[in-house]
Amino acid sequence: MSRTLFNLCFAAVFLTGPAYADRPQVAVDIAPVHSLVAQVMDGIAAPDLIIQPGATPHEYSLHPSEATALQRADIVFWIGPDLTPWLAEAIETLAPTAALTPLLDVDGAIQLEFRDNAVFKAHDHSNHDDHDGHDDHDGQDVHGAHDPHAWLSPKNAMAWLDVIASRLSDVDPVNSDAYLANAASGRAAIEALMDDVETTLAAVCGREFIVFHDAHQYFETDFDFPASGAISMSDASDPSPSRIAEIRGEIAEHGVACVLAEPQFNPGLVATVLRGSDARMGIADPLGAELELGLKFYPQLIRSLSRALTECMRSD
Repeated sequence: MSRTLFNLCFAAVFLTGPAYADRPQVAVDIAPVHSLVAQVMDGIAAPDLIIQPGATPHEYSLHPSEATALQRADIVFWIGPDLTPWLAEAIETLAPTAALTPLLDVDGAIQLEFRDNAVFKAHDHSNHDDHDGHDDHDGQDVHGAHDPHAWLSPKNAMAWLDVIASRLSDVDPVNSDAYLANAASGRAAIEALMDDVETTLAAVCGREFIVFHDAHQYFETDFDFPASGAISMSDASDPSPSRIAEIRGEIAEHGVACVLAEPQFNPGLVATVLRGSDARMGIADPLGAELELGLKFYPQLIRSLSRALTECMRSD
């Protein structure tokens, strides 16, 4: 066990208060998952969030209060080790008896492969085993099995609501009816959300955009609105000069209308990519750091992405 995890485990033992016997203790990894679990648990209890808003899930140091939440958890809902490989060790150490649900791996979840190319050609179904011209990080495998940003698929969110309700019902059968009803309500809200987003995106249908960090593939797939490329790969690693040059060429050749950056973006990189072009820059956060946690967080997150795209790609 690492010294950090030992210290967190030690702190958790002494900070933990008495458990509630009439409701499950639930821990979740990121804010979008927290929102979905909060929807299912509405009126019964509230889940604990492990990775705080604004922090990157790829790397994170647990605070004592977050270690405590894991240590007392009966259930842990998380995207899985493809997003947070470091969290697997923390869960094993602090929550060895908790029921674990890696949402990326549940039945019915949409799983997408990584896109390593700088430019995504809808008409060019290149073999992703051919890495010529890709950023290969000195030949090391930096990926998990799948692109982990699966929460940006509302279709996944609807499937996960059912899984969350089922898992909670297993440990808390007294409240099973409430969990199932809350999940059904959440699914209906997301179906309406998808209709709204499709209407919003229709205004800019056919225009091309580039993303700063390849984190939006699931959103693009659900709404059939593909990006043209990404400055940085899905693992948020720094792009090579050749990758930046390829993106600049794509913008110049195809008249890309928008580069969708993130609040934590490197402004120098984006300025380099945009130099000499008419493309606009928009800001979209796939983790919704500025949004208020709770039931409304998830629909607000998806709507914020659609608004950022349409505002960035408008022609006026």
